[in-house]
Amino acid sequence: MKITIVTACPGGQTTSWLAAQRLFRAAERRGWRAVFHPDDSGDSDYVIVAASAPVDLSGYAGRALYRAELSQALAEPDTVLDAAESQAAPYEPSAADTAPAADDTAPAEAASGQRIVAVTACPTGVAHTFMAAEALAEAGRALGHQIRVETQGSVGAQDALTDEEIAAADVVLLACDIEVDDSRFAGKPIYRASTGAALKQARSTIEAALAEATVESAGQGSAGSGQGQAKPSMKERGIYKHLLTGVSFMLPMVVAGGLCIALSFVFGINAADEKGSLAAALMQIGAGSAFKLMVPILAGYIAYSIADRPGLTPGLIGGWLATDLGAGFIGGIIAGFLGGYAALAVKRFVPLPASIQSLKPILIIPLISSLITGLVMIYVIGTPVAAILEALTGFLNSMGSTNAVLLGLLLGGMMCFDMGGPINKAAYTFGVGLLSSQTYLPMAAIMAGGMVPPIGLGLASLLARPKFDTAEREGGKASLVLGLCFITEGAIPFAAKDPIRVIPCCVTGGAVAGGLSMFFGCKLMAPHGGLFVMLIPNAVTHASLYLAAIAAGSAVTGLLYATIKPRVAADSASASTDALGLNSSAS
Repeated sequence: MKITIVTACPGGQTTSWLAAQRLFRAAERRGWRAVFHPDDSGDSDYVIVAASAPVDLSGYAGRALYRAELSQALAEPDTVLDAAESQAAPYEPSAADTAPAADDTAPAEAASGQRIVAVTACPTGVAHTFMAAEALAEAGRALGHQIRVETQGSVGAQDALTDEEIAAADVVLLACDIEVDDSRFAGKPIYRASTGAALKQARSTIEAALAEATVESAGQGSAGSGQGQAKPSMKERGIYKHLLTGVSFMLPMVVAGGLCIALSFVFGINAADEKGSLAAALMQIGAGSAFKLMVPILAGYIAYSIADRPGLTPGLIGGWLATDLGAGFIGGIIAGFLGGYAALAVKRFVPLPASIQSLKPILIIPLISSLITGLVMIYVIGTPVAAILEALTGFLNSMGSTNAVLLGLLLGGMMCFDMGGPINKAAYTFGVGLLSSQTYLPMAAIMAGGMVPPIGLGLASLLARPKFDTAEREGGKASLVLGLCFITEGAIPFAAKDPIRVIPCCVTGGAVAGGLSMFFGCKLMAPHGGLFVMLIPNAVTHASLYLAAIAAGSAVTGLLYATIKPRVAADSASASTDALGLNSSAS
């Protein structure tokens, strides 16, 4: 059996390439031969078209052809092959040659589908935000709906929804792992999901949104419960989401402060001790201001995620008290949850006469919740948490080489296990939090480990070129660049295709990099930037050894994967790139 695979997407090359590879691998497992569009010689038994963008199919006139959705090819390639084998029919060119392809089960209302507006947002606002947006856009178009997706990434909102688009929308889909302002969607049916669900199950997420979205009551937000949201999970709702919201808002403060501290070291490690100097001013901006604000920001936006705007005041106050009392980021996290739930309790359970109800948001809630949070922090939580943090900081700063290496192995491996998921975020949050107590060793190990997967897999694509098709080798080049920027998600396309081999290789290399970083005593002042933050003198201590740690971990990952990766079929090496070429022209 021989098939020809045609894929195309409107948003770029990644989704088209992944769909093509999924179909190719499924065919390979059946013992079929598969070729891609440019290598089609006209002798294939049938043609499979999985596209959500216009494709010129005129060259396939009279050939047995089957159309599938791009999202279905990604999720269920074997189902697509089964359907193609039984339902492929001779193709007759028509005006539809330039229309997006869809399978025979696509909704008949393609031209008059629902209007959907969506927002995607992940804690760091880099990879998952945009990948989820692309997946939703493609699935929505494939289902015949009109969809507009706004991304709230690290640089703010992009492709922002207009008031007119929101007013005309039939449903609002919020695929967010952090809290976003939903006040502009008041009165509209809202469905809430995670970026992971939107990325991996885009079609079912849209279908659930259309079926289950409900108009939320005033102030319900993320704290409410209703039918218009996916079933709660620790990642999508509750403690995890509130914590990530705080981390998301805190992160720019930490990055800016860390870079200012690093810049002050350009003039010498102790140059900031000279009052009135530029180095002293930079240190005051970084350590004296930004780092002092990071814990209040963390606590304030944890509370905001829980109770909306009424939670900001007690959260910020509790966070500042945590800083003053020496309770650090641990105290800040506790203060954020305490302030948020105190504000939510006052908001819901303190009855007031109608005559003074208007005073509740500006007087009653801030006062009572701030008193509760502040008094508990001062008399109950602050001192013991400060003692715990001091002990933790002392232990980390005085670790012997064995303990340091073990911690580095753990943190480096965690950064590579799910590449942007909960385990990765837990390790990263731990390192960022310790920066407030001037503990810089773990952050260096964390960034070193996080850079390894994309660099290592890119290296593997160079070391074992015959085992990678052309498209994978091109993806490896992009992965190398993303790795140098400390964007671990650059390894996701490789992990999605071959998780059984890729993840252990990445975890092993990341653990090696993290362990070596701790062994060498490398300290990192800024929690992001990858290789480029090292251009700032003294931003990383023992810079050459730090580079050696990253290189060693990347080499381990690259060599391991290059060794165990199976060789691809000979005829696929050029075909995948050609599929990408089709996608580019179609997009």
